[in-house]
Amino acid sequence: MPPHPDTPARTVLFGAFDRHNLGDLLFAHVLERMLAPRAVCHAGLATRDLRACGGHAVRAFGALDAAARDIPLNIVHAGGELLTCDAWEAAVMLAPPGGAQALIAQEKAWQDDPLAWARAHVGVAARAPYVLSRAAFAQARIDTLSFHAIGGTSLDRRDAPFKAEVFEKLRHADHLSVRDSRTRDQLRAHGIHAQLIPDPAVMVAGLFGARIRSHAAQEAVRTVLQTFPHGYAAVQFDASFGDDATLDGLAREMARAARSTGLGIVLFRAGAAPWHDDLDVYGRLGARLDGTPFSVFTSLNLWDICALIAHSRLFCGSSLHGRIVAMAFARPRINIVHAQDAMQSPKQAAFAATWEPGEIAKTANVDELAEAIGTALGADAALLRYTADDLARRYRAAFETLETVIR
Repeated sequence: MPPHPDTPARTVLFGAFDRHNLGDLLFAHVLERMLAPRAVCHAGLATRDLRACGGHAVRAFGALDAAARDIPLNIVHAGGELLTCDAWEAAVMLAPPGGAQALIAQEKAWQDDPLAWARAHVGVAARAPYVLSRAAFAQARIDTLSFHAIGGTSLDRRDAPFKAEVFEKLRHADHLSVRDSRTRDQLRAHGIHAQLIPDPAVMVAGLFGARIRSHAAQEAVRTVLQTFPHGYAAVQFDASFGDDATLDGLAREMARAARSTGLGIVLFRAGAAPWHDDLDVYGRLGARLDGTPFSVFTSLNLWDICALIAHSRLFCGSSLHGRIVAMAFARPRINIVHAQDAMQSPKQAAFAATWEPGEIAKTANVDELAEAIGTALGADAALLRYTADDLARRYRAAFETLETVIR
């Protein structure tokens, strides 16, 4: 008898692809393709259907658990900075339009009773709800529990109860891999050993190159290519860069870079969930770019965004996965970071330091941006191509370990 249509596949990809964010949406596609022909289903903390923008239909963890009664499951945490996302942050980023402010105002309530607050708002009593344990499943039987290419660069800045919860869950994993050496070293200091593996998004060109090329020929990206025939920089930054002083600095540096390189500026969103990229902030920057050729790319389709980056002369932004998509297509790249983060090795710098040659530009704060763009554009094309091919090869080789665990 065939399974009921609501019954999940035995292999469950779990992650933050229940919201619009470039990297999270990509992880689900990469893991699904790499695990084929094995059937998978996609789960997060919330039920969301993101197929209209290139994502997946995602089932809430609680609904999946109830549907999987007595079914042995392989749970795979599918990439991302999962180790440092707390329940309050998760709830805000999953908020419906107009709902984020009410949740932001509940930060103290979350701090006062984090487990009860988390159960009420994200469906699981955990400080770190995107890090599952077998105990979280009331109905389903868990065959294997894996963590694949996850990140936790700022885990050392979390409080003791949060870290203790994360470490305890990881100690009981059947397989654990992380995407940067900073995360690996923090776990190692607590007696937890993890395989080091590149981020899944390094596979985007190899697995989905034809699909992305087809999107470059469609209206959204084709219009950009026609508007800027001499090339453009694909630029994004999250809402934390939206204060007036920072926007003044970004406008000054973007204008300098455009004058010196002849490139247009195309602002795009790598994520539309709360606390990600904001069109209103881009509008305020645009008002400061008087005389600089620029446009705002409004498509939120995953494959349009990848095509925009792949056909750019340069990616410049705060998104780690904007960088990794650019890397996969051998494009120059530079990550924008806040000046105060430069000494704390944010995830963008940690990934680049782990996997990319020293000659490739990594991060810059706003006041350094024009010069950093010039440096990034001067990267050796052969080195960019070698890096892309080498990381895809490394990922394929390391992926075999996960396959042996969940076969």
